Amino acid sequence: MATTATNPVDWKVIWAQRGFRYFFLAMFVSLFGSGMNFAGVSWYILSATHSTVKVSLQVIVVTLPGLFVPFLGGVLIDRLDRRYLGVLLDIVRGFFVLATAYIAWRGHLQLWHLYAMTLITGIGSAMYWATVNALVQEVIPPSQFTGANAAVLVGVQSGMLIAGAFVGFLYNTAGIAGILAIDGATYFVSAYCLYQVRRGYVSPRENQKYPREYSEATEATAEALETGENPEVAEAGLSLAVYADMKEGFAYLKQQPLVLALGITHAIMMAGVVSANVVLVALANDILRSGPRGLGFLEAGWATGAIIGGLMASQLPQALRMPLYVAACAGLAAGHMATPFVAFLVGAVMMQILFGFCRALGGVVAQSSLMTIVPRHFMGRTQSAMAILTTVVQLFMSIALGWVAQGAGLVVAYALLAVLYTGATVSAIRARRLLR
Repeated sequence: MATTATNPVDWKVIWAQRGFRYFFLAMFVSLFGSGMNFAGVSWYILSATHSTVKVSLQVIVVTLPGLFVPFLGGVLIDRLDRRYLGVLLDIVRGFFVLATAYIAWRGHLQLWHLYAMTLITGIGSAMYWATVNALVQEVIPPSQFTGANAAVLVGVQSGMLIAGAFVGFLYNTAGIAGILAIDGATYFVSAYCLYQVRRGYVSPRENQKYPREYSEATEATAEALETGENPEVAEAGLSLAVYADMKEGFAYLKQQPLVLALGITHAIMMAGVVSANVVLVALANDILRSGPRGLGFLEAGWATGAIIGGLMASQLPQALRMPLYVAACAGLAAGHMATPFVAFLVGAVMMQILFGFCRALGGVVAQSSLMTIVPRHFMGRTQSAMAILTTVVQLFMSIALGWVAQGAGLVVAYALLAVLYTGATVSAIRARRLLR
């Protein structure tokens, strides 16, 4: 039977670590900009086209790279210094977002510009979140995984909370150009914070507990690269090493049904959160009639609930974590079924608070459990496998929600989300049974 850490969360121990303070700031700043970007671009597309299908296309574009990038990304995360990798991903994405902001400022913005920018940021994000989750495992003591995940989630959601509160008010004054400029700048601030997490190069494989650190293909590659001879051998050896790492990662998941169950549940919850943006903007526009400010209040409500849920999850005794994990998934399923019938802003915001709370509680429990169970040198590939599954579900849901919302209405679209979360509930129940 697998177990998870039962140590109480000591916030002083976590916050006293210099590396984690910078990590927290990086997540806060990054999500502040990304939250404004995602909400602002979604509203711009809906306002310009009056089509939920066009909004769903934005979600599809940002999601699509997750089908391909994690296959190589997971291997890179388990081979390279995760801090440097995160910094590089931030800088590249920041450059392209600022370029799009400049185009918008000059008055030449077209939809394809936004979709292209979204594709670039989606490619980075497909690797970024698996990278930072694996980095948390490195900089935090195992006894504090639950508190660390809660603190990261609070940083993420507090950034989104402020973004959600600001985006509705800034959109009418700064416009899409101003929102994109703010987001682009936050990537560079986030990159600086990640760079300050620690000093020097750290290989994910240095403290590997298993005797077979590298395959023969990897050793042959190293020799060829060190001597500068036989570049063809080096290239072929590297390809074999990458393939061997991928194969080893999938074999690990097959042997770990608990990791698989937790990963499936977490992937479904993540996919539901992102794809729900398709119907959230339509809810604010068509049912609540509240405009971009209403969308800002809805985003802020979700983030408020997530902060509360993250803090509460960090203090839960071990005996209550998995039962509440199942209850959180069930609450998401029931709540999404009821949402389109709550036709006033305050009620809709309360529903969003509930969703944020359930998502945060489930996320902290799942991630802290995975960090305790999964060996460090498998974490990148495990996170990437979850990212691939998340992408598949997100693509399906984004396409389906766009067409269903436009053709059959928001009630049916939200019912489809409820069915998705019902599947997450079933998977969570299985994970709870395997933990007993």
